[in-house]
Amino acid sequence: MLFHTIPEILSYANEAYGADDAIRWKKSKNEIESRTYSELKNDTDSFANAIEKLGKKGQHIAVIGPSSYEWIVSYLAITESGSVAVPIDASLPAADICELLDRADVRMLIFDEARSDVAEAAAKSCHDINVYVSMNSTEHCPQVLSFKGLIDDNRGSYEPAVAEDALCTIMFTSGTTGKSKGVMLTQNNLAENATCLDMKIGPHTVILSVLPIHHAYCLSMDILKGISLGSVICINDSIMRMAKNIQLFTPDMILMVPLMIETFARKLEEVRAAGLPAEPVRKKMFGERLHTICSGGAYLNPDYVDLFAEFGITILQGYGMTECSPVISTNLSWDIRKNSVGKLMPNCEAKTVDGELFVRGTSVMQGYYKMPKETEETLSDGWLHTGDLGYVDEDGYIYLTGRRKNLIITKNGENVSPEELENALSVNHLIKEIIVRESEGVIEAEIFPDREYAQNAGIVDIRAALQALIDEYNVNAPAYKRIYSLKVRESEFEKTASRKIKRS
Repeated sequence: MLFHTIPEILSYANEAYGADDAIRWKKSKNEIESRTYSELKNDTDSFANAIEKLGKKGQHIAVIGPSSYEWIVSYLAITESGSVAVPIDASLPAADICELLDRADVRMLIFDEARSDVAEAAAKSCHDINVYVSMNSTEHCPQVLSFKGLIDDNRGSYEPAVAEDALCTIMFTSGTTGKSKGVMLTQNNLAENATCLDMKIGPHTVILSVLPIHHAYCLSMDILKGISLGSVICINDSIMRMAKNIQLFTPDMILMVPLMIETFARKLEEVRAAGLPAEPVRKKMFGERLHTICSGGAYLNPDYVDLFAEFGITILQGYGMTECSPVISTNLSWDIRKNSVGKLMPNCEAKTVDGELFVRGTSVMQGYYKMPKETEETLSDGWLHTGDLGYVDEDGYIYLTGRRKNLIITKNGENVSPEELENALSVNHLIKEIIVRESEGVIEAEIFPDREYAQNAGIVDIRAALQALIDEYNVNAPAYKRIYSLKVRESEFEKTASRKIKRS
């Protein structure tokens, strides 16, 4: 069912699935707490009442903290009240967060006590914020209001009156290069992106939400789409405990980024090499029910689609960007093309201009908040310049080859996509992370090796082994795509919140 505003999604879910569990989370080691769709709707309405009573209706309200029931209610209430939500990356330093709060003209801050330092810093430097709400405190304090207290004080229904084209979220890009930009998304942008595609997912599907909740992919697909389908959304409290939480919550589906999938893939490859039976391994690693993993955010080795299929798990590779709310394409369980990042969403069209993919549709952002120059560079006649190199086939499936801004221009004028070289080399287990770039006139590969793999494989001279892999690649590569310099890292590359490597 297609929806055009976020409040419509929640109202429908309440009517259709009211008594069913909506959100589950771990209360203690093996104890699960939950809230039904009716409770989610009632708490959202009550908090929306509080926002209006505090005089913040229509203003910009930031939310920061790890995934939690309180975070979800806060976001839904902000958007229901006609205000503008500003989700913030909880892993950023307090000073950087304060800069984002100022840039987004935030007037109210809702925070998890895990980031109480942000509230303290904002109180000193963000003078436009005059309401602070703690998600965890049970009682109001002179300077900080209680989330629970505000809900209890403002119990009652709320009648949302929001326009489809109203700005409802400013979401900062995690950007692998340059300054983050505030992407302006409307009610219709987010609601249509979450609900325009029927992926044949039934109600009560159990989803384990493992990605950062401030990230567009998680917010749109785990939360908004999950609610629209009457799913049971389970909150993973830590990436470090993800394996245990899979066993605890027994999900049917999980959204992951490729880095997570690669971790599981290495284990599956070891299992396959040892000749162990697939079904017991699948249950031990993924629980009794997991059947689908949706992947997005970065390149995924297409061979993993076949590998996971051997263990009864379907991988659906997708593609998107925050500027498109965020999903642009996804593979479908009944038509998987493993070398493609999927079929265009029903509300999206695409074309290629000078090798770059342009997209247009109802999910495309309004623009970047208070950044007219950058908006003009990215949007033209409704077309979003993705910055990605690729093409769309006659069936509407997208194939990507790299990023325009990462292109290496060789001395003889040849264009080289570093992602193509990175993908070719990263299939080797010794290479854990890699960046290919131009350095002093030649193509250089900077590699963070998998030292655990090297030890298990009896590799003593890691640099020599890496050089051998590069030499092997160079044999069949055109001269202008050959790698002539190797740099070996001692530590992982710095990454964004969505686990993409930051390119310097």
